[in-house]
Amino acid sequence: MAQQETDEQINDGFVVDTEDCEARELAHRERGTSRPITVVGNPVLHRECKDVTEFGDELAQLIDDMFASQRTAEGVGLAANQIGVDLKVFVYDCLDDEGVRHVGHVINPVLQDLPADRRHLDDSNEGCLSVPTAYASLARPDYAEVHGKDMHGNDIKVRGTGYFARCLQHETDHLYGFLYIDKLSKRDRKDALRQMSEGTPRYPVVPND
Repeated sequence: MAQQETDEQINDGFVVDTEDCEARELAHRERGTSRPITVVGNPVLHRECKDVTEFGDELAQLIDDMFASQRTAEGVGLAANQIGVDLKVFVYDCLDDEGVRHVGHVINPVLQDLPADRRHLDDSNEGCLSVPTAYASLARPDYAEVHGKDMHGNDIKVRGTGYFARCLQHETDHLYGFLYIDKLSKRDRKDALRQMSEGTPRYPVVPND
């Protein structure tokens, strides 16, 4: 069967996610309903999410809701389990280090392994909507490439550098049950959780029982 057209243009197999960003993000957000953010300790954040197998209206509505939730929380990326949904979906609205805006979504993302000559580490501050008010330094490759599908089930690839690369890695990690604090030393993880306990989220969250 022929694939449906994607919402974004494709260039050499990679999504062109830098065009009409404002209009595309706004359209998703206006159709969506903002949901509260789940936080560290909620079981849905600590296990691998299920693959998406149905590409239809429910998935489209989830993506719209995720964009609305992301904007409410003033985030640059959001995984489905961060609003309590056990599916491999993430959305993003993120600037790269050159100030170029990227807006899009990835279904069933798989982070690609990089050859040694592409693994240049960037040791920068990182935060997470599911660990509100906490930040820690974490080294990640400054280039990332994710393969997956769009909301219509078409194969897509997304790539990014700098801060956007960090976002792609961070959100993919979420869907496999890992938070950025899981990659920290015990001392730094403890400090991040302390920051969270002492802070007040600026957006609605789901309290853990």
